[in-house]
Amino acid sequence: MMTDLTFTSIQGTRMIYGSVRNVKNISQIVMGTLGASDLEGASPLFDSFTDRGGNTFDTARHYGVAELVLGEWMRIRGIRDETVVITKGAHTPNCNPATVTRELAESLDRLQTDRIEIYFLHRDNPDVPVGEFVDVLNEHKNTGQIGAFGGSNWSLGRVDEANEYAIENGLTGFTVLSNHMSLARMVEPPWVGCIASSDAESRKWLGERDMPLFPWSSQARGFFADGRADPANLSDPELVRCWYSEDNFERLARARRIATERGVSTIAVALAYLLHRPNPTFPIIGPLSVEELQVSMAALDVELSADDQGWLNLEG
Repeated sequence: MMTDLTFTSIQGTRMIYGSVRNVKNISQIVMGTLGASDLEGASPLFDSFTDRGGNTFDTARHYGVAELVLGEWMRIRGIRDETVVITKGAHTPNCNPATVTRELAESLDRLQTDRIEIYFLHRDNPDVPVGEFVDVLNEHKNTGQIGAFGGSNWSLGRVDEANEYAIENGLTGFTVLSNHMSLARMVEPPWVGCIASSDAESRKWLGERDMPLFPWSSQARGFFADGRADPANLSDPELVRCWYSEDNFERLARARRIATERGVSTIAVALAYLLHRPNPTFPIIGPLSVEELQVSMAALDVELSADDQGWLNLEG
């Protein structure tokens, strides 16, 4: 399902590119657009990302004006053909095949494009037979409106069910997944209906199927940022609720130790953990400034062995 990752050097740093079914040259680090509220604020960040070799952006119909901002930025820069666009639709409570069709049309218009390289169902609705989702996604794939497609916050069992239906009916199944994964364990989901695939059983499932993962909150919403998480600091209730745990603070301590040894930031080590996963992984990051982006992109220069990864995740 996945081609070999290739390496290239751009402006003093390196970007890694991979492919999924029907989509090539995807930068392994993906720029999230949840915080893109206006063109003036987003443009310097998007420009800096592309200057460093990034070409893949993750957005959603559910993200307010983010699709509009990304679409206008691509138009002004004239780089639509060089950009891999990921968007999502059919968020709860409007998670049904009819909404997929309506919101896909809206997303195409807002993004000022005729195609979406990777399309995710933003949530699942177990009350809808999975085949109905597979059918409607294949309809849009066949028109060229979407390339690869899959689920975001879908249970692994439902993904298997979708792909079994696709095989039985001669259709294309889910070839990508966007569940949460980070070095830190998600104690509680930040939003209702969110699903993590960080545990050992999920990682085994991903590896056995060679399923490309596009994990959101790949840096645990800043848990590994310098000065952000501390057992004595309870000022951010969401960070406390979702990420504070004894095991996560031990992961933080180990990431700091490697960061000190390597001369990089702790958050870069946490991101490097995902970049070195054995199954194809394209972490989505959400920096709010060029400075935050620079810190994260340093992860591309952090080498982690399998032993390093296991030790970071308390597995050895």
